[in-house]
Amino acid sequence: MKFNTKVIHSNLKDLDPAFDSVNPPIYQTTTFKQDSLKGHKGFEYSRTANPTRSALEESIATLENGNYGIVFSSGIAAVDAVLKLLKSGDEVITTTNVYGGTYRIFNQVYKHFGIKFHFINPNTDTFENYITPKTKLIWVETPTNPILSIADIKALSHISKANNLRLVVDNTFASPYLQQPLELGADIVMHSASKYLSGHSDVILGALVVNDKALADELHFIQKATGAIAGPMDCYLVFRGIKTLHVRMQRHCENAKAIAEFLYNHSKVKQVFWPGLPSHANHHIAKLQLKDFGGVVSFSLKEDSQDAAFQVLKKLNIITYAESLGGVESLIGHSASMSHASVPREERLLMGISDSLLRLSVGIEDSEDLISDLQQALI
Repeated sequence: MKFNTKVIHSNLKDLDPAFDSVNPPIYQTTTFKQDSLKGHKGFEYSRTANPTRSALEESIATLENGNYGIVFSSGIAAVDAVLKLLKSGDEVITTTNVYGGTYRIFNQVYKHFGIKFHFINPNTDTFENYITPKTKLIWVETPTNPILSIADIKALSHISKANNLRLVVDNTFASPYLQQPLELGADIVMHSASKYLSGHSDVILGALVVNDKALADELHFIQKATGAIAGPMDCYLVFRGIKTLHVRMQRHCENAKAIAEFLYNHSKVKQVFWPGLPSHANHHIAKLQLKDFGGVVSFSLKEDSQDAAFQVLKKLNIITYAESLGGVESLIGHSASMSHASVPREERLLMGISDSLLRLSVGIEDSEDLISDLQQALI
């Protein structure tokens, strides 16, 4: 099936053997009756597995052209599960411009368990220079949060395979509609499904997708053993959101293009970050790797201060000042005080996150209304 058909019709067979409902039932149950001392119908206890969760896991795996999906109570819980594949003394190569929550769990949690993280600048540093016999993972986001840097997944796949490493790609900002990292050589794809997969700002959920069965079994064991599972209602909400992923992403991208071009030409805007602009670093890779350029636009002001940023935020009427992204409504955030507040200012600046940087998650409203709202806020 083509992608637009797949989001609606994949993995719907035998979801409800009792009544053949079109949507997956919400199995809001802790446990399941067993037929004998040795048998059950595939489910015994909902921390181990739940039919609603299993349906979502299959759906997300299908969208990523992967074999196995594993979903968790949040995106960070999915990150945590991957890190639990490691042991004390192992090393991870990642980039300076990862999501603040990812940076926090790397640098303030797992570092204390004896895992070493190399935060490199992908524009000036070479991944190979940091590989040691203890290196186990390369972890990248592409596009990154919030300055939308683009990593060359194919090139990183060659590096990881040549050195017997696992390549993990956070695909949250692109979604499977725009990019499928497993097809480009990644070993693990991670999603904060609270964002585009859900699409309605009403659920917290994370996901991993892999092709290798042994790896999937290990991650399922971690899911069961540590218990950061997604509940059936949350799984149902994401399953529902996925059915409109293709139409939402198309409008997100169309609106983002119009807004990026407007901001690029505005006298009070210093810099615009959007992979679709020819001025964007690695625009040439984005053109090859992405179906379109995404629904997030970040920009900094010529008056580079938090006060200047907050003045813009106060004037907005349609665009909502709030955490998160990927919903149908347009949201805007101040990265230095929100998504990357846990990162010291000196390190934020090295990431390219200035004091005035604003990250705009462009919704599916009328683009003219969004531009008018930004126009009056920037006066």
